Amino acid sequence: MNSIVRDSDVVELSEAPVFSFGQKLRANRTIRNDGTYRGKEIGDVLVKKGEVGYVVSIGTFLQQFYIYGVEFLESGYRVGMKRKELEPVDACQEIDDLPLPEES
Repeated sequence: MNSIVRDSDVVELSEAPVFSFGQKLRANRTIRNDGTYRGKEIGDVLVKKGEVGYVVSIGTFLQQFYIYGVEFLESGYRVGMKRKELEPVDACQEIDDLPLPEES
C-alpha cells in the first residue's frame, strides 16, 4: 500500500534548514516541470543548470525534506527545490564580482 519512493532514509527536518532566506544559490542541474508548475507543459525547462537565484521561502515535503522556494533571476520563475539540487554561491565569488573603484 505504501508506494511513495523516498530519495533516502535521511530526515532533513531533524536539523535546521541548510539554506536561509535571501541566500544566493545556484542550480546544480536543469529543472523541468514535473506537472506541478502551473501554466507550463510537463517537461518544459524551468531552470537551467548554473542559473542563480535567491531563497524566498522554506517549506517541507513528505515530513522528510526541506523544500526551498528559489526565485531565479534569469528565467523569472519561482521553483521549489531540494537541497541536493542547489549549491551556495560563495561569498568570495560575490566579492570578486564587485567593480573596483577607479584610481584618480
